[in-house]
Amino acid sequence: MERNQPIQLFDHVIAPGETQVIELPVSKMIGNSQVSMPLIVIHGRYKGPRLLITAAIHGDELNGVEIIRRVINSPWIKKLKGTLVAIPVVNVLGVIHRSRYLPDRRDLNRCFPGSEHGSLAARLAYLISSQLLPQVDCAIDLHTGAVHRSNLPQLRVHLENEQAADMASVFGVPVIVNAEIRDGSMRGAGDDIGVAIITYEAGEALRFDETAITPGVRGIRNVMMHLGMLPQRKRKAPPIATAIAKSSYWVRASSDGFFRPFVGLGDKVSQGDVLGHISGPLEMHGEEICATHDGIVIGRNNLPLVLEGEALIHIARFDKVTDAERVMDNFHSQLEEFIADNDSAIADE
Repeated sequence: MERNQPIQLFDHVIAPGETQVIELPVSKMIGNSQVSMPLIVIHGRYKGPRLLITAAIHGDELNGVEIIRRVINSPWIKKLKGTLVAIPVVNVLGVIHRSRYLPDRRDLNRCFPGSEHGSLAARLAYLISSQLLPQVDCAIDLHTGAVHRSNLPQLRVHLENEQAADMASVFGVPVIVNAEIRDGSMRGAGDDIGVAIITYEAGEALRFDETAITPGVRGIRNVMMHLGMLPQRKRKAPPIATAIAKSSYWVRASSDGFFRPFVGLGDKVSQGDVLGHISGPLEMHGEEICATHDGIVIGRNNLPLVLEGEALIHIARFDKVTDAERVMDNFHSQLEEFIADNDSAIADE
């Protein structure tokens, strides 16, 4: 195996076999106290790919913070070849305020590639896109559903990018959504310079959810093994089948009221199925909310009080929804085993 060479990131030199925590200045608060974005670099002794993992680009999306904490503290990370760069809290100010947005009211994931002299969001996006993304080969960006919304573990990938599609195929989630690049996203900034980025979506904002965290940790490890950054497991994990969604759509509220859903994440629905009722506080049944196409539920609004036009149920569409249903059944049957087996499997290796 060829030995690694020292690397330099943000004026810090990291030697092979070394781990460094770098505090990147973001802004100054009133009173002149510095706010910094923590970044950890684990530089393996031997050559291999350079992988970036980011979380909390939206400041209220916290599952990724815990996923990164577990990855960088896992015993198997000591066997790393190549380089892992992890930023558990990108939007530090958003996390402090429990907000999706930065204090300038901008969505950081719509501000890439940013500007050196622009808004706070633009400057932070520029820091990542100009000084960090060019230093890595690929990236995994960790997200959750928005506030009061839960997402089934899923990947958002532009499948025309062959490297991104390859990473997604081994991650191990039940659903991959073929998602076009959004303007201003980090995924788009990476695509522009040839850095493949996949986006993991799971769970709800401002919550830790084990059914989202464990698959995320496993998925990152699967990708790192596939890239040759980690050795294969001694004890083979059961494979996770994946269904690729050709598109997705939100079923929206047709009126104000209280929404009572009848479906959960991962459920199969058919066109015309009743997904729930919207009613007033005195009505027995209210208005039926129905699916307009066959598919699998991959997102759900958890807030009972809804307004007309509000997104309620997110449904992924497949060429063969019955195949996707079998994938979901397999995932649900394995998930509890994955969670229960997580600590013992790590200890064994």
